[in-house]
Amino acid sequence: MVTLLGFSEYPDLQVPLFLVFLTVYAVSVVGNLGMITIIRISPKLHTPMYFLLSHLSFVDFCYSTTVTAKLLENLVVEDRTISFTGCIMQFSLACMFAVAETFMLAVMAYDQFVAVCKPLLYTAVMSPKLCASLVACPYTWETLTCSLLELSFCGSNIINNFLCEHSVIVSVSCSDPFISQVLSFAIAVFSKVSSLAINLTTYISIFGTLLKMPAAAAAVSK
Repeated sequence: MVTLLGFSEYPDLQVPLFLVFLTVYAVSVVGNLGMITIIRISPKLHTPMYFLLSHLSFVDFCYSTTVTAKLLENLVVEDRTISFTGCIMQFSLACMFAVAETFMLAVMAYDQFVAVCKPLLYTAVMSPKLCASLVACPYTWETLTCSLLELSFCGSNIINNFLCEHSVIVSVSCSDPFISQVLSFAIAVFSKVSSLAINLTTYISIFGTLLKMPAAAAAVSK
């Protein structure tokens, strides 16, 4: 078992912190689920852009729930323990949804690129089949982000944190963490660099297209 100390060193702040985090989490849940519900029930919003936005809201909801649920529990109960399996699952899910959100933003950037740079072909390019494929990519890649399953644990350990994240899990592991650290680093670098490259490329193209529009309009008017 693992004990998450969290904010246990500040007993007087337990209730105020619980209320603050609960409020933030509630706003996040209402906002994300409300967005998904509105998009689902409104036929006017059944477009590629809002389809992608609904999935972004879903991923954000899952990520905030994974991180916040255990934190809220630890602020109101005396027993702050969590199993090693549960700790690894929390870290894995948090990583998975964080990576999925990063790539979902890249997919939305591509959608904006098509809408601005190829408006006449937008409907044909952003077909329902392509949108489904683009959304499936982040969910597929997120399943490859778990690299801690090979670690072994022994005894009872204390983690001075409010959630299970890579460095603290490795610190309480009884096995050699080298492979896990290398895999985590490689996945993080690839995810960040590739998503950043996609976003930069698409928005630079969008910016270039917008700069050309006044010149094209002036040429047509002449």
